[in-house]
Amino acid sequence: MSEVKEGTKVTPEAAGNPKIVWDDSSMATSYANVCNVLGTREEIMVLFGANQAWQADSKEVTVNLSNRIVLNPYAAKRLQTMLEMALKEYETRYGQLKI
Repeated sequence: MSEVKEGTKVTPEAAGNPKIVWDDSSMATSYANVCNVLGTREEIMVLFGANQAWQADSKEVTVNLSNRIVLNPYAAKRLQTMLEMALKEYETRYGQLKI
């Protein structure tokens, strides 16, 4: 068993983990004010879209779906954890969100 000297910084690469490089050169940005989640045993689908705010008085509201993200359950669970952490931080800074 190897020992780590006090004050020595163990980087992920030194610990045997690969370095992660986030390449956003092909990333697209979309806006959504509506989302829905569907799922099966093998996958979780998150649908994103935008409703038309000026239709608020009508009996039918059209939501234009723009993106569908399909995740396996493990990736969905990691997303849940990250969203919970991000929302907790947001509410600490700006106050509780009431929905």
